[in-house]
Amino acid sequence: MARYLLAQEERMFERAITNIFGYYAIQIGLPHRPMLAQSRIPNKFVLDFDLPADVRADPHALPFPAETLDLIAMPHALEFTDDPHDVLREAHRALRAEGHLLIAGFNPYSLLGLRRKFGTPSSWLTRVMSPYRVKDWLEVLGFEIAGGAFSGYVFPFSREPWLSRFQWMEKAGDRWFPLCGGLYFLHAVKKVFGVRCMTPVWKREKRRRNWVGATAKMSQSKVSGDQNPLGEI
Repeated sequence: MARYLLAQEERMFERAITNIFGYYAIQIGLPHRPMLAQSRIPNKFVLDFDLPADVRADPHALPFPAETLDLIAMPHALEFTDDPHDVLREAHRALRAEGHLLIAGFNPYSLLGLRRKFGTPSSWLTRVMSPYRVKDWLEVLGFEIAGGAFSGYVFPFSREPWLSRFQWMEKAGDRWFPLCGGLYFLHAVKKVFGVRCMTPVWKREKRRRNWVGATAKMSQSKVSGDQNPLGEI
């Protein structure tokens, strides 16, 4: 079941990072699974506290200056920390304006969540939090939710033949009970209010020419006595 869910999760990350560009991206969590393998960002690093990774550091205190990262991927990073809100706050600090944060985790409101509650939980199901709770945290920190998805609707079987037999539940789940997937995925964008995005030089030059032309036309119309220099409204 774990391999099946990881394959589903990798597909969700691949779909999200295709159109994300920038210079620096990091992955926090699951260092043995390259979630950023399909990213077009040239500088990609895997960060982990204990396991071998490109960067060995504490996710609660990222070794990056403020507003330097373009993309942060967190596959189950919030489920392996005692202070998930602090990890999100640190991610917000390190991301630049309009930077992207991708989060994946286990959904407690699913068949997988029921197995954890009433059965014997696996080691990777010890700490699960609601995606709606994570969404609220993100919005409080200043993120805007740009997208999300659920996956992993099949019964939590441990054998591959049974998982293949119930593969039809993936399509049925998206249609009939879309909020009950075993996995949730959130795509958030850091918003900084009051920051003005600079337009390309050619656009600014075009605006300047239009402004100068309109001003000259208005002045000329005033001299000729035209009562409505801007034309009919």
